[in-house]
Amino acid sequence: VQLQASGGGLVQAGGSLRLSCAFSGHTFSNYDMGWFRQAPGKEREFVSTINRSGALTYYADSVKDRFTISRDNAKNTVYLQMDSLKPEDTAVYYCAGRRGISYSSSSLDYDYWGQGTLVTVSS
Repeated sequence: VQLQASGGGLVQAGGSLRLSCAFSGHTFSNYDMGWFRQAPGKEREFVSTINRSGALTYYADSVKDRFTISRDNAKNTVYLQMDSLKPEDTAVYYCAGRRGISYSSSSLDYDYWGQGTLVTVSS
């Protein structure tokens, strides 16, 4: 399995970005997908996850009502729409995949990881 994240960049506070993560090497619809982020000097933290059908989504409290996760199983891609961005959202964002049978916000439960894409939000 390979994951390729893209879409990061520099944006002003209040702006928006959409991250994409292209999945290859296996059957995408068999995997729950998640987004995590790691800010400088901090540990990696959970952002959001979506189940294999796309019917169930979960968010960290810090991004709820601002970020939206979605997936297109026909395109083998998961997205993270980020609106109302804040300087504290600045981090490297990673997509990850897992073949679990229940929701998980723990990075330890994810089997495959993308390389990360940098999001910088200026004040």
